[in-house]
Amino acid sequence: MTMMKNKSPLAAHEQTPEAEYEVRVEKVARLRELGIEPWPSYKEVNATSTQVIDEFKEEGNETTYKVAGRIMTMRLHGKTAFFHIQDRHGRLQIYLREDVVGEQLFKQFEQFVDNGDFVWVSGRAFKTKTGEITIKTEGYELISKCLHPLPDKFHGLSDIETIYRQRYLDLITNPDSRERFRRRTMIVRTLRNFLDAHDYMEVETPMLHPIPGGAAARPFITHHNALDSDFYLRIAPELYLKRLVVGGIERVYEINRNFRNEGISTRHNPEFTMLEFYTAHENYVFAMDFTEEMLRTAAMKACGTLQLPFGEHMLNFEQPFKRITLKEAVIEFTGIQPHELLEENIDATLKAKKISLEQKEGVSVGQKIYALFENLVEHQLIQPTFVTQFPVEVSPLAKRDAHDQHVAARFELFIAGMELSNSFNELNDPFEQAERFKDQVTARQAGDTEAHYYDADFIETLEYGLPPTVGVGIGIDRLTMLLTNATSIKDVILFPTLKKK
Repeated sequence: MTMMKNKSPLAAHEQTPEAEYEVRVEKVARLRELGIEPWPSYKEVNATSTQVIDEFKEEGNETTYKVAGRIMTMRLHGKTAFFHIQDRHGRLQIYLREDVVGEQLFKQFEQFVDNGDFVWVSGRAFKTKTGEITIKTEGYELISKCLHPLPDKFHGLSDIETIYRQRYLDLITNPDSRERFRRRTMIVRTLRNFLDAHDYMEVETPMLHPIPGGAAARPFITHHNALDSDFYLRIAPELYLKRLVVGGIERVYEINRNFRNEGISTRHNPEFTMLEFYTAHENYVFAMDFTEEMLRTAAMKACGTLQLPFGEHMLNFEQPFKRITLKEAVIEFTGIQPHELLEENIDATLKAKKISLEQKEGVSVGQKIYALFENLVEHQLIQPTFVTQFPVEVSPLAKRDAHDQHVAARFELFIAGMELSNSFNELNDPFEQAERFKDQVTARQAGDTEAHYYDADFIETLEYGLPPTVGVGIGIDRLTMLLTNATSIKDVILFPTLKKK
């Protein structure tokens, strides 16, 4: 028999997806007429594709394997067929002969089985003349009919919209995508293992908050019918995790989903994953050392190297991460001179750099220097760089630096022009925290939709005593971008947020 016998009269390359769908639906009806269920129950599987390949021996291959997977390629040659199935570990070639399985089963395969179908196969392994380890079929069964043709096997799935909306098609046809998400899982597991090994306790805190807090962000609002109250989807777990430190859990972490009602870009998704961990009786200098070691460990585990390509750059995780103050970074990366950052000159400097601030009155010199940093410096920080000494005014939950009361005891880590991590000594003075919250309320009333709310319950928590503590937040999605050379956050989130069709 030739490949086209008992197929649709249209050649495969001439059929539209709609026509192919109709042909496959017709096959389902014909199968059922023959008493064959296109979606039967469970069939025992005793090996994966890689197990068959890894266990193969030139002599004495007596093991009968039972494997299952999706057909990705198929070649019919008279009374024989070769096809590849794909399972969670890879691909395996299957050899089907009419004189082995019988005329009836072979004709059923020829007439009713298509690329994309799931099949179960039993048989023994051998090596073909081309050296490919293959299962010689002794029996097979169609276990799940695919009604749609898969994307072209030579060109794969190239439409970006389809990749994000139908991620399952991307995962079926794109091994690089499957590897990216496998590596993401490995990154998260490595971070978790690292923290567990250092005596941190993993917890879960609420995702529905009566008051949004822990970050400067605009929240999503939802309504609880039974309580007749509005709640906010979590923008950060920070305030709850610090409550646990007050309660005596001195080393605590959460790998959490956060939601921020903000724009979508190659670096922002409204729903994203963060790691936050808190350490009592340590400070942000300890946190820099700890974070650097943890990220280096994750990079080596996930990538097997500390020299990492990212876009047009080669990131070096092996050398010590650079450490620089915010003011030093502005001077080093812009050419602005120190005297141009003085109070009497800073407005002229902003004007010369064409940077305008929405809030004109009451903006401190530190906030103005921070504006220069955000606009002119961040995107230039390619190699891993810790930036310290942020203005207190942009750090409402951070403790002041013991040596300079105008800046926070804080760092942000930048890699490839992206903020990857934020950390600071936690403000544990309830009176000062209350005043900071009041300042945030004033900012909100002035139109800052990302300013913090006043959280009286958290103030009461601090009144019971928060020991000296440092907290760290790390963006898991951005870290995965860096460690998989993905320049869009949508490529590392299985189902990114998209506009409705």
